[in-house]
Amino acid sequence: MEATTLSAEFKCGLLLEISQRISRTFDLQTVLAQLLESLRLVVDYDAAGIFVLNRSVRLARDARFLIAGMATVGFAPNPRPDDTMLRDGRGIVGHVITTGRSVVAPDVRLDRRYVEGRRTTLSEIAVPIFANSDIIGALNLESNDVDAYSQADVPVLEFFAAAAGTSIEKAVLHREVLERQQLADQLNLAREVQANLLPVGPPPIPGYDLAATNLPSSEIGGDYYDYIPLENGQIALVVADVAGKGIPAALIMAGFRAALRTELRKEADPIRIVGELNRHVLESAGVSRFVTAIYGVLEPSTGRLRYVNCGHNAPLLLHSDGRHEFLESGGPALGLPWPRNFQQATVTLHPGDVLALYTDGVVELTDGDDGDFGLQRLMDALRRSSHLPARQMIQDVIDTTRAFAERDSYEDDFTLVIAKRDGYPDGQRV
Repeated sequence: MEATTLSAEFKCGLLLEISQRISRTFDLQTVLAQLLESLRLVVDYDAAGIFVLNRSVRLARDARFLIAGMATVGFAPNPRPDDTMLRDGRGIVGHVITTGRSVVAPDVRLDRRYVEGRRTTLSEIAVPIFANSDIIGALNLESNDVDAYSQADVPVLEFFAAAAGTSIEKAVLHREVLERQQLADQLNLAREVQANLLPVGPPPIPGYDLAATNLPSSEIGGDYYDYIPLENGQIALVVADVAGKGIPAALIMAGFRAALRTELRKEADPIRIVGELNRHVLESAGVSRFVTAIYGVLEPSTGRLRYVNCGHNAPLLLHSDGRHEFLESGGPALGLPWPRNFQQATVTLHPGDVLALYTDGVVELTDGDDGDFGLQRLMDALRRSSHLPARQMIQDVIDTTRAFAERDSYEDDFTLVIAKRDGYPDGQRV
């Protein structure tokens, strides 16, 4: 077929045609389809395709050029899952994308680079598509005739590809903006749902002062805390943390909460509860995820706390006489695929004592020199504010950690629960 000349009039006409066809849309697939229609005005074909690279692959300069979007005419409507051109960037199109050089194949049967996309193709031409000096895809034409294309067609198609490149890049950027916004909306909804799973406030327990906070990091996390009144006047205390972040961790924690509350309707015994939770995590999360947790049952009248620590940061019990204990007894994290035996221990909160349960986001916060806030600083902050109500103690720890890190944000979810036993006979706090 006769090649179209690149006169100024031709160039202006082509640019106008492209502009008119795609001016009303930023949808990538629509833009690609409209460009293929305009291509008919330039060079005839029996089959044609525009293939756009995955942006992450382009930025990484990976050897595997995965195709993120495409529009075709004359090809099978549903490409095969094993299509090596779309999956791995093979064939003439892949060669053009890899090298950035146009290819004319007068007879594809004699070209070792050719990968069959349709049985009737005998000749092919492909040119790269650039945007800001980066290869963003390729334009490919195929014919049922031998010698349908020549080198004279190359500058024409390269001009078309250059004109189309800007439109494609805008459509790709628009899609990425929409995807980021959609992801942001989903994350905000997930944060809202996760926040609603936490208790609104502590139950009133005569002689005790309870408070808690959960300050999520920039990502959806897997921290959870709860204080659940039991039928016998006791209260279940729990703090847990799913390994990892993101929506998967949040979903696992939501299931963990549901399983905990379901089991507490039967019996609150710590050994039985952690055994059931371990089975639930292993069945629902698989071996790639685990949960660290501290679970205990507090008897307010005596101050006795029966607990099991499942691979979690050891809670800190500060006695009013200056002594302290770490609640370490228990066993491994929940959901690990090997046999385990959980051990229960008992401690007593005396009048004036303070119990602090927390996740690693509290003590592993770093400063500008990569030093951890650490357990000793947490202990010092709690000692310093132990005369204050539990809510103010938590605020003091927040202020102290932020001053240490010199920022208001946290690298990991910050969860802290304080349980104080009143040091006054009448149960009144100052």
